Amino acid sequence: MTPTSASIVRHLASAEAKERAPSAAADIVGRARAIARHGGVEPALAAGALPKLVQATLSEALILGLLKQGVTKYLAIFGHGSTDLGEALRVYEEAGVTRTFNCRNEVAMAHAATALAWQYGEQCAVVTSIGPGALQAMAGSLAASSNGVGVWHIYGDETTFGEGPNMQQAQKGEQGVFGKITELMGASYVLHTPEALRDAMRRGSAQVNHPYKAGPFFLLLPLNTQPVEFTLNLAALPARMAPPKVAPADDAALMEAAQAVAAAGRVVIKAGGGTRGHDAAITRLAEAAGAAVALSPGSSGVLPDAHPLNMHVGGSKGSISGNFAMENAELVIVAGSRGVCQADCSGIGYRSAETVVNINGDLGDAFHYNNTIALQGDVGVIAERLAARLEALNAASSPAKREWLAACAAKKAEWAAYKQARYDAPPMADAVWSEPALAQPAAIKIVADFAKGIGAAKLFDAGDVQANGFQIVEDDRSGETFTETGASYMGFATSGLLASGLAQTPRYTIAFTGDGSFMMNPQILVDAVEHGVNGMVVIFDNRRMAAITGLQRAQYGREFRTNDGVAVDYVALARAVAGVKAVFAGFDADGLKAALEEARRHPGLSVVHVPVYAGEDELAGLGAWGRWNVGNWCADVQKTWIEQDI
Repeated sequence: MTPTSASIVRHLASAEAKERAPSAAADIVGRARAIARHGGVEPALAAGALPKLVQATLSEALILGLLKQGVTKYLAIFGHGSTDLGEALRVYEEAGVTRTFNCRNEVAMAHAATALAWQYGEQCAVVTSIGPGALQAMAGSLAASSNGVGVWHIYGDETTFGEGPNMQQAQKGEQGVFGKITELMGASYVLHTPEALRDAMRRGSAQVNHPYKAGPFFLLLPLNTQPVEFTLNLAALPARMAPPKVAPADDAALMEAAQAVAAAGRVVIKAGGGTRGHDAAITRLAEAAGAAVALSPGSSGVLPDAHPLNMHVGGSKGSISGNFAMENAELVIVAGSRGVCQADCSGIGYRSAETVVNINGDLGDAFHYNNTIALQGDVGVIAERLAARLEALNAASSPAKREWLAACAAKKAEWAAYKQARYDAPPMADAVWSEPALAQPAAIKIVADFAKGIGAAKLFDAGDVQANGFQIVEDDRSGETFTETGASYMGFATSGLLASGLAQTPRYTIAFTGDGSFMMNPQILVDAVEHGVNGMVVIFDNRRMAAITGLQRAQYGREFRTNDGVAVDYVALARAVAGVKAVFAGFDADGLKAALEEARRHPGLSVVHVPVYAGEDELAGLGAWGRWNVGNWCADVQKTWIEQDI
């Protein structure tokens, strides 16, 4: 195209935009201001400030639909596939109705949205363009999906006219390929027709607000349908779904379960991720049943750490006490667990069990094991009802249960002593560092105790830091620790820290991360300053993927390609970003404690670099106490699974 013809095209496009802009702009601005004045769509409708039927673009209509779902916050990386939506969001933000937070990496953005919904209970939307950005955010959505967290994902998509391949659409000779991909990843909807928005909102609300199987909902906006104007019925846009709690309709199954628990001598409760937030109900159930409680990696705090029935985490990594309780129980009460490999040792965690009582909302999860008495519905409601029946039966008082709990208490004491020996271990000589360094359990314990002392929440990244972390934390309630054990996504913790800059009522939060996980998503150094995060990243640096190194050594006696020889000065890296406070922790406990205190005094984001030992000293790790169907362990695990009845 010649310069002259290019200028003519620009002139015509500008003239066309000016011709149609005044009325459209006035309408959207007026609606946004009316909603701001009245505090929402429905109050504005009730006051007559908005008509029921309006002419709006699909982009604006989507914002209105999400407002009725309670969504006012958007995490966005705009591209050519989302410019129209971005313009509508600009208008609504200027009116004070919504907030849009620009980010720098779609994976990190998806993690931050997950953390905002998970840690703070605030629903939000992720906005990307078409193509690579959408695929990146989709990959990040695995964390929300695996942990049962509802997040709206809004992606650009190819045009509906089929006028030719759109740049960055999936290059395959089929229609709607991105919609097919999102269908595989979870629930999704392609807004090919603006009038379909009402149905899309209803389906999305059912996914994002599902009481026990929440997850991401993907809304795909074709480039050419975003600016299409249509008649929208504001009153018909669905409100946020709030399903009632459900439980068995009669007492037959509850009584059967109560009698089975009362008759059993050795009972364990497996408290899965679905028990989070049901602390009081699970504690009451454990006491009424005379049951030891084995936690899942993601359910720390459901029982207070020092509670005598809390046997700590059980599973493939597990603990001495948690795995003892799982392996020796004759009856298992599964509560809010989907039986993931890390939580039940790839299906062989209950080798002595004969009966399972499964409290679960999902039908498939409720019948995950054989010989099951299924109690389907809300975990908290059912736990309270079952506890009441057990109390009436005086189920916890039998001599067999007292003997069982005494044995469990002895194992808990053994586990405490085992951990303490590792916490007390002095710095160890490591070939990477010029002087002895703390081993990871000792270093993590110091930071976890510091977090508890200042009332900070803890986010754990995947890898060895996470694996040691859920064996170490001593939480007294749900919501003290968020560990992404569902997808085990490296970079989640540091990315999730951004949520503390976006939340309505932020809480000081510490992200525990390894050097490998930190380098997966270091955008927090910029995003945290941009969006006002007051929190801390602690980098436990052993210059390797220690969790996989440990597996390699345990399975094959050798390590292979899980470390590097490249030194990184994380303090210098962090200081390169204006507004970040970076502190080197040194090589001993006193240095780390001093570094944490110094970092905490900073009003923004602080980064603490902690060199840690990586080697074969037995005091350098907390060990694995279960089994796992990986590598050359598969044959033994599968043989045991085949022989197991439940």
